[in-house]
Amino acid sequence: MTLNLKEKKAQELFKAMVKKADVVLENYRPGTMEKFGLGYEELKKINPKLIYTACSGFGHTGPYSERPAYDVIVQGMGGIMSITGQENGEPTRVGASVGDITAGLFAAFGTMTALYNREVTGIGQKVDVAMLDCQVAILENAIARYVSSGVVPKPIGNRHPSITPFEAFQSKDGYVIIAVGNDKLWATFCNLIGKPDMITDERFASNPKRTENQKALKAILDTVFPGKTVDEWLAALDKAGIPSGPINTIDRVVNDIQVQSRNMIIETDHPIAGKVKMPGIPIKMSETPGSVDTPAPMLGQHTEEILHEILGFTAEEVAELRSKNVL
Repeated sequence: MTLNLKEKKAQELFKAMVKKADVVLENYRPGTMEKFGLGYEELKKINPKLIYTACSGFGHTGPYSERPAYDVIVQGMGGIMSITGQENGEPTRVGASVGDITAGLFAAFGTMTALYNREVTGIGQKVDVAMLDCQVAILENAIARYVSSGVVPKPIGNRHPSITPFEAFQSKDGYVIIAVGNDKLWATFCNLIGKPDMITDERFASNPKRTENQKALKAILDTVFPGKTVDEWLAALDKAGIPSGPINTIDRVVNDIQVQSRNMIIETDHPIAGKVKMPGIPIKMSETPGSVDTPAPMLGQHTEEILHEILGFTAEEVAELRSKNVL
């Protein structure tokens, strides 16, 4: 539904719905909802059990709190751009909007956690999620490496900072990713590619040594992988039990048999766009499976339905609200 929250009547309608709501989720810059008289401190007076989830660029506390933010800004400030890209290359934005996406995921997780706590305690609460915080939270081994060694991590391309070989190699018709995670797999891999002498080569005898001599090892493997196609390599690697995969283009992802078998590409019938394919639901639940049955609603599509079902408004009352620019 749509509400013009600058109008006092719209604010009253919002508060009336909050009385019956479990969750309020807002994505404004901190202070905006307070200007409307709809901040958490006000709404919890109406509904003490309310879960109020606020998702913003920098959160509702701290010196950056009221700054505006977009995905690329928090990717930069959160450090992920400084470790993404090719070695000695310029900082690179992650191709997907991870600044937005991770904030949404953490907001959903926080909301569900708060709802569960409310079931136990009967108490509602505010869930404050900042895009910047979420970027810091996913830096995983980059922060661990810095605080343990004092060395600032930099972009290293597709390889792993501490496991080798653990990267992509150019084959005859595309890229193959391999992840040789231990010495047993290393021996298997060397025999597979016809280079058993590398097993006892002092430069590559252990994972720390292979990582130390990564460039020398890559130079050798770069002469091996062009000898076969992606599919040929993947068949051989899979048979040998070596973790591997292709670098798929988006068209290959959409048509991948595993992706298809998991219903991760679904089709809906949009009233304007027609048949539209989109990602399915990645969480598979045995007792309460989810599904995407309809396309995203048009802006305001269910305004009248919501006001009728939640607040008991008649069609005439909704029409009057529209005439007064409340909706």
